[in-house]
Amino acid sequence: MNLRLINNGGRGAPEQSEAAGRIVPCASVPAVAAAGLRDAGKRFGGTIAIERVSFDLLAGETLALLGENGAGKSTCVKILAGVYRPDAGTVLIDGKPVDWHSPLDAQHHGVAVMHQHPSLFGDLSVVENVFIGHMPRTPLGAIDRTRMRRQTRALLEAVGLFCSPDDTLNRLRPSEQQLVEIARALSRQAKVLIMDEPTAALSQREVERLFAVVADLKARGVAMMFVGHRMEEIYRLADRIAVLRDGHLVATEAARDLDHDRAVQLMIGRPLGAVYPARHEAAGEAVLEVSHLARAGAFEDVSFTVRAGEIVGLGGLVGSGRTEIARVLFGIDRPGAGAIRIEGADVSFGSPRQAMQSGIAYVSEDRLGQSLIMDFSILFNASLPTIDRASFAGLVLRRKETGLVAPHLQRLRLRYRGLSQPVRTLSGGNQQKVVLAKWLAAAPRILVLDEPTQGIDVQTKVEVHTMIAELARQGLAIVLISSELPELIGMCDRIIVLREGRVTATFEREDADQERIIRAATDADYAARRTTRERGEAVAERASAPRDVAAPVDDMSLVRRLFARRELGLVCAIAAVTLPAAVVNPRMLSASNLTAIAMDSALLMIVAAAQMLVILTRNIDLSVASVIGLTAYVAADFMHLHPGAPVAAGVAVACAVGLGCGLVNGLVVTIGRVPAIVVTLGTLAVFRGLDSMLTGGKQISADQVPQAWLDLTGARLAGVPAVILIALATLLVMGFCLRLLSVGREVYAIGSNPDGAALIGIRMNTLVLAAFVISGLLAGFDGALWASRYATIDARVAIGYELTVIAAVVVGGVAIRGGAGSVLGIALGAVLLLVIQNGLTLARIDPLWLQGVYGLVILVAVGLDALVARRARPALRRAP
Repeated sequence: MNLRLINNGGRGAPEQSEAAGRIVPCASVPAVAAAGLRDAGKRFGGTIAIERVSFDLLAGETLALLGENGAGKSTCVKILAGVYRPDAGTVLIDGKPVDWHSPLDAQHHGVAVMHQHPSLFGDLSVVENVFIGHMPRTPLGAIDRTRMRRQTRALLEAVGLFCSPDDTLNRLRPSEQQLVEIARALSRQAKVLIMDEPTAALSQREVERLFAVVADLKARGVAMMFVGHRMEEIYRLADRIAVLRDGHLVATEAARDLDHDRAVQLMIGRPLGAVYPARHEAAGEAVLEVSHLARAGAFEDVSFTVRAGEIVGLGGLVGSGRTEIARVLFGIDRPGAGAIRIEGADVSFGSPRQAMQSGIAYVSEDRLGQSLIMDFSILFNASLPTIDRASFAGLVLRRKETGLVAPHLQRLRLRYRGLSQPVRTLSGGNQQKVVLAKWLAAAPRILVLDEPTQGIDVQTKVEVHTMIAELARQGLAIVLISSELPELIGMCDRIIVLREGRVTATFEREDADQERIIRAATDADYAARRTTRERGEAVAERASAPRDVAAPVDDMSLVRRLFARRELGLVCAIAAVTLPAAVVNPRMLSASNLTAIAMDSALLMIVAAAQMLVILTRNIDLSVASVIGLTAYVAADFMHLHPGAPVAAGVAVACAVGLGCGLVNGLVVTIGRVPAIVVTLGTLAVFRGLDSMLTGGKQISADQVPQAWLDLTGARLAGVPAVILIALATLLVMGFCLRLLSVGREVYAIGSNPDGAALIGIRMNTLVLAAFVISGLLAGFDGALWASRYATIDARVAIGYELTVIAAVVVGGVAIRGGAGSVLGIALGAVLLLVIQNGLTLARIDPLWLQGVYGLVILVAVGLDALVARRARPALRRAP
C-alpha cells in the first residue's frame, strides 16, 4: 500500500493508492503565487530582523532562501509559519493578505513547515508525532489510531524510514527523527511547504530520498521554500533564489542565472576567498594511535593514527559508527576492546574529564543538547572547561575568565552584543563559534570535531575551515567527522570510511573523490539488495494484514512490552510489601483492612490524577492538599448549615471552590508567567490560611451532618464501597481523555517539548490553564469525598498530604519533567504507598518513620526510572 500525496490545501488526510512502488502523480498546476511576503518587517527590541522583505512562492516551484546566519531567514520562515506576526507588511496566501495569530492559522491555510530543529516529542510514538495537532477522529470523537497507523506506514515508506509507527520517538537516531519531521509535514497535505535546513542531520542516501519526495511534490503543484547552507543542494532544488543580507532582500533571480560565486558575494557583500584553505605543511610525530578499537553494537576493529599537524577525516553514513568512536575517544563511552595511545603512552578514560586532562577536546554534533547551556551567557559557556584557571580561592575572577576566551572569540569573529548575552540569542553559526572557542581555550593536543559546520552559513564555514587549518599548522592532531563529502575532501589529509561500524576504505587526500567515498560508505550493491528486501517485507506485512487494522505484534514482542512496563514493577512491589507484612501481622490480609486500604487509596488516586495532569505539562501544584482541606471544610459546613440540601449541592460547592483555587493558580502561571512551584508554594499557604480563618478553631463532626452525606462514600454497591467506584470512574474518564482524545496527547506533547508544541500551534497557555483548573476541580471533589469519608473535619485536614500525593505520582511513573506517565501507574503508586503505610502501622513501627520512607521510595523510583530509561533506549540503528 503506497502513499498518494494529494494537494488539497491542508484539508483532509492522505489518500491511499494500490499502485505498487511509486507515488501517483497528479495533473500539473499553473504557476500562481500560493504564498509570500510583501514588505514584511520584524524587530526584536532594538534589533531589526528583517525589513521590507518581499517574495512569492509559486505553485510547482521551489524558492531557495539564502543568507548568512542572522540574515533573517528563520524570521521569514516563522512569519510564514505563523510563529511570528510581522510588525510591518503582510503575509499573502493566494494573493490575499492574511493576519495570523498562531501556527494553527497557517496550517489551516495549507502551510506546512519542516523546522531546522525538529519540533518533535520524544515521549510520544512516531505515529503520534506525525499527526499531533491534526489527529483524525472516529465518529465518537476518539483518536482513529487504526487510520493513523496505516497512513503513517505509507508516509514513512515515502521518506525511506523503516520503523514501527508505535516506536517511541526518542528511540530513533537524530537523522531518523528528522525523517519523522518530514513525514509530519507531508501528512498535512499542504499547498505550501517550507523546509528550514531539513538535510542538516541526514545521510547522503536520506537526502536523496528527500529530494525525490520534493521533486514529486513539485510535480503536483506544491509551492516550496528551501532554506539551507549547502550550495550543491540549493542548486539541485531551486528554480529561483532569494538572497537576504542583514535583514534586507538584496536579490531574487532564477537559479540558472545566478552563479555560485555571485550568490555567495550577494550573501556576504564581498567576494569570497577559497572555501577550503591550502595546506602544505608536513605532519609531525604520531599523537593519537587507535588500535583494534571496538564497542559492542557500535563499531569494531577500528585502527588509525593521527599525527601532529594532520587532519584525519571519518566518513560514512549517519549511524556508521563515526560519532560512537568520537565518544569513546573523549571518555563518554568505554571501549569493549582495543587500545588508545597518546604520544606513545597507553591511556584509558573513565570520564571526559580524564580525556581533557590528557589533552583531548570534543566538539559534539549536537551543539544544542550537548555543547551549550542555552540559557546561560556566552562567557559562561565559553569558559566552562577552563573555569578552574580563572578562579582564586574558589571565586571566579571575571577579568581572568574573559582573558581566557576573548582572544578565541575574536579570532572566530563572533557577532555578539556582549559576553553576558545568552547564547540562545545567537544564530546557529555564532553558537558554533562559542563551542569552538570553549575548547580552544583549553589548549588541547587532540581536537575531535563532529560536524563542526553543520547548519552554519558559507562565510562562517570559511572562518571555521580557516581556524581548523591554522590549528593544524600549530601542531594539533585533528579528527574531523563530516557528512559533507566536499568538506572531508577539501580539509583532510586522510579519510577513513566506515560502514556499519567497520572501516571499509582509507583514502589519501590526492586519491579521494566523492564517488569512491560513497561506494565505500554504502556498498551500493549490498545496500540496494537490503533496501529492496526490507521494502518487500514491509509490503508483505501490510498486505497480510486487514486493510484497516494494524499488523499484529508477535507474542514475544508483547511479552517484552509487558515486562518493560512500569506498572508490572509496581504490582510486584505491592506484593513484595504485602506478603512480608502479612507474615508479621495476619490482619494485613483481612477483609476489613483491605477495604480500608482501598477506600483510602481511592481518595489518594483522585488527587494524584489531578497532580499528574499538571506535572504532564512540566508544572507542579503544591497547593492540592490545602485545597482539599479548604474544600472539605466548606462542604461539611454547607451540609451542616443546610441539612436538607441534596448531597450533590455539597459536592458542587466543594468543586466550585476547588475550581476557583485552580483558576487562580493557572492564571498566575500562564498570564503572570511565574514558575508554578513558586505560585503553588504561595497558594499552599494562602489556601491553608483561608481554611484556618473559616474554621476559627471549630470542628464539624459526624453527628452535625446528615446521614446521606456520610453515605456518599460509605454506601456499598454490589458490596463495593461507593468511594472506590467513584475513584475508578474518575480515573477511567481521565485515562480516556489522555489516551484517546487528541487534546490529551497534546497535553503530553507540551511536557515532552514545550518549544516544539509552540512551533506547531498547540494552545499551550490554554491547556496549561485547563490542567490547573481541572486539578483544582478534582482536588475540590476529593475534599468533598474526604469530608464524607472521615466525617470529623477541622483546619488540620490533609496537612502535609502534598508529599504523599507527589510521591504517588512519581512512584507511579509520571516523569517530573513532564510528558510521560499513565493513569494506571499513579493508581498503583497510590496503592503501594498506602500498603507501605498500613504495613508499617501493623508492624508497630513508629509513624514518624513514614515520611522518611516516602522520601526513600521517591528516590528509589526516580533512580529506577533513570536506569530503565537508559536500558530501554536501544543501540542506535546503523543505516543500511
